[in-house]
Formats: sequence, structure tokens, C-alpha cells
Amino acid sequence: MIYRMGAALMSLLGLFVSAYLYLYKIGRIGTLACGSGGCETVQTSPWSRIAGVEVALIGVIGYALLFVLAMLALQPALASRRWPADLLSALAAGGVLFTAYLTWLELFVIHAICRWCVGSAVIIVTVLVLALLARRRAPEPRAT
Repeated sequence: MIYRMGAALMSLLGLFVSAYLYLYKIGRIGTLACGSGGCETVQTSPWSRIAGVEVALIGVIGYALLFVLAMLALQPALASRRWPADLLSALAAGGVLFTAYLTWLELFVIHAICRWCVGSAVIIVTVLVLALLARRRAPEPRAT
């Protein structure tokens, strides 16, 4: 239960980070608090959109899904079930792979590092670790 709670908390933190970046991207925030020009360079690059969708919006949606799932997994009816931890692990693993791709773009294509993106990367890896620990603690599915 504690791992699912930790995954929910970290997902909420990731939601705040991605919402902050999305608000910047749509012009609701004037400048990013970054300390270097790397954040603006990354956020205004052509790679900040995938198939016409802002990467930050993808983050908002992804972290929101993770948060909702982690919160549902804390409900008494699902607390002893394994599938929420399995699904949380799968979604977080997808997020880690997507983040790895974005980090590769930052390092080798854009040549700039966004500190907020690095923070998000740490958050999604933490969510994955917590989800895997929750999965390990979850009871095995019953054979029918």
C-alpha cells in the first residue's frame, strides 16, 4: 500500500511539473524558472511537439492517468488486487521509455538540457520503481 501511495504522490508531482511546462508552452507563463537558457531552448524546439501535440501536454495526460490509477489502487476494493500494480508498472515503463527518447533528443539533437525535464525523468523513474515494488508485494493472481 505504501508503494502505491508513493506512486500517487510522485505522479501528482509529475503532473505539476508537466502542467507548469505546458502553461509556459501555451503562453500563460512568461519565462521558465530554469537558471539557464536550456529550458527555453528545449521547449521552443521543433521536437517539443510530436504529431502536432505538445510534449508537455502528453506529460500532463500521462501523469494524470498514473495519478488516477494509483489513487484507484489505494481503494480498499482494489488494495489486494494485482492488476492495478501491473497496469501502473506498464504505464510507468512506457513513460520511462518515452522520457529516454526525449532525453536522447535533448542530448544529441537539441544540444540543450531542460532542468524541468530532468526532474520529470527522475519522477517517472521513481514512479516505475514504486510501481514495481507494489507489484512485487501484490498477491499472485488466483488460478481459475
